[in-house]
Amino acid sequence: MERVPCLRVSQCHAQQLRRCLQSTGALDLSLSLLKDSDETVLLPISPSCLPHLDLLSLRTSLASDGTFEIVWSQSPLQSKKVRTGANKLENVLRELLESRGETWTEELRGDLPRSFQRHGDLLLLGERCFSLPLWKKMDQQLWSAVARGLGAKRLAKMSRISRDGFRSPVVTMLVGEHSWVKHVDNGISYEFDVTRCMFSAGNITEKLRVAGFDCRGETVVDLYAGIGYFTLPYLVHAGASRVHACEWNPDAVQALQKNLEANGVSDRCTVHQGDNRQLQLCDIADRVNLGLVPSSEDGWPVACRLLNRTAGGILHLHQNVTSSPPGAIAGAAARGTSGRRADREAWRAWADHAAGRIAALLEEVTGARWTTNARRVEGVKSYAPRVHHVVLDLECRPS
Repeated sequence: MERVPCLRVSQCHAQQLRRCLQSTGALDLSLSLLKDSDETVLLPISPSCLPHLDLLSLRTSLASDGTFEIVWSQSPLQSKKVRTGANKLENVLRELLESRGETWTEELRGDLPRSFQRHGDLLLLGERCFSLPLWKKMDQQLWSAVARGLGAKRLAKMSRISRDGFRSPVVTMLVGEHSWVKHVDNGISYEFDVTRCMFSAGNITEKLRVAGFDCRGETVVDLYAGIGYFTLPYLVHAGASRVHACEWNPDAVQALQKNLEANGVSDRCTVHQGDNRQLQLCDIADRVNLGLVPSSEDGWPVACRLLNRTAGGILHLHQNVTSSPPGAIAGAAARGTSGRRADREAWRAWADHAAGRIAALLEEVTGARWTTNARRVEGVKSYAPRVHHVVLDLECRPS
């Protein structure tokens, strides 16, 4: 089942946020709202609008007790009428098929894209569409028609994520040759080559949170910088004095350097290309960001070596955490414990493990005892039922 990006919000604030999303065109009108089991409501978001959501405005529009989060739902959100864009695409493709003496079928309709990523005038299709043999007979004529039907000047299609160690996308340009695109999130410009680099729209809430930090006077190390997902919010909005950005994918480094220049912060950032485990720095960081999933644990020893040994600092640890299996969840529900509570118990258990492990690593690195305190553990997004991308803010101080 295809995952759908949603805004999870309490029932008392659902209609207010629904109106806000609808006014900006971000609400996916082809899907119905879904009431979840924990008295929250899932508001479906159009995937192409997700990177452009103004979450800060949404948050300030709520009362002080109002909260929300971005989740990726695999729950069966009921389809409503087909969107106008999908109707236009279907009509264009019907005409193309009929001109070639072919017949339109429900099987062909089911092979159309249900979602896509829009990067300016470039539209990126997922891998689960246009897979039937008939489409392959049309080649370039098909892709020109798809671009026209979806209102795109450039068209590309993703196959899978490469196993080259860099998590490079395997993307083929179908219409147009230039594959660089530009995103603007929270006033920050991100440019990258869609055939070479990933753009993670789902961590927008965490980028917004980082932008709200006060890092003036701090030295920050971003161990998995990518194209600058977190490096740029630390510099542009949080005001870090110096950021050391580590990245081993040369294509991502090229985009990162371009983005640092475009946002006017290159003078406060040092880029370290290569394996961060070989980084020749220590005892410099007030804060270390470890934004790698499914696990950042390989970077924990590096982070401990980087922390300021006199004052300590904060580690932001990212991890995919799986809560109890279905049988255990059912048992918990029988005792009156909701699935959401079970998820949070799993997050807390992982946070406790991480705090203990980091304390031990710091003692190994420095020869002194340290105190670790889990200041915050929260979900960033959900990948599947009971699988959550979680971030832990871990305060580390020498005893």
